[in-house]
Amino acid sequence: SISVEAMTATLLAPPDEIIRLSGISWKTYETLLEELSDRRLRLTYNRGNLEIMAPSPEHELNKRVLGRFIETIAEELEVNIYPLGSTTFKQPKLIGVEPDECFYIRNIAAVQGKRRLNMAEDPAPDLIVEIDITSSSQNRLQVYADLGVAEVWIYNGESLVIQQLQNGTYIATQTSQFFISLPISEVANWLQRSTTIDYLALVKEFRLWVRSQIQK
Repeated sequence: SISVEAMTATLLAPPDEIIRLSGISWKTYETLLEELSDRRLRLTYNRGNLEIMAPSPEHELNKRVLGRFIETIAEELEVNIYPLGSTTFKQPKLIGVEPDECFYIRNIAAVQGKRRLNMAEDPAPDLIVEIDITSSSQNRLQVYADLGVAEVWIYNGESLVIQQLQNGTYIATQTSQFFISLPISEVANWLQRSTTIDYLALVKEFRLWVRSQIQK
């Protein structure tokens, strides 16, 4: 077996590197969560399989911009949201995951103000963001389905795909159930501008685009 100390020593990987391990106990996963809490690493646990990813600057930029876009859309459509970022969601001894960004929309009242969430009692986030430029989100989609996440937005650097949970399986769709009036797939065009334009200027232009779509 591999000790936690030995595993931790191998995690000084270059950005975008993904480490996948099998046969990992729930106790080891929880120990790693605690010991790696101060590092920029994402851990996904699914029934003994552990994936550890070190996000790149490109990944982090797109995560931040898309999260801000969702907040902007919600503002303009007057939709209440409750952002919980990369909160760790767990079903003990089975699954654990840290999304890039997550938002409560329908279930805000059930979690607002809570310092800790218990997935045995509390609902999962309604909307999750996955930046999938250098890795596959397929492993995490199964975990999100098990948690009951209603919708996942996946951006791969070129396109933005909306996955909606239907009968325990994600189905790709063109529209968001939370922001029905907007052509969400077109948001990818704005994300691609994130490296060529000032961040706040981009948000301002994006807001104007959202307003123009609403007026249609």
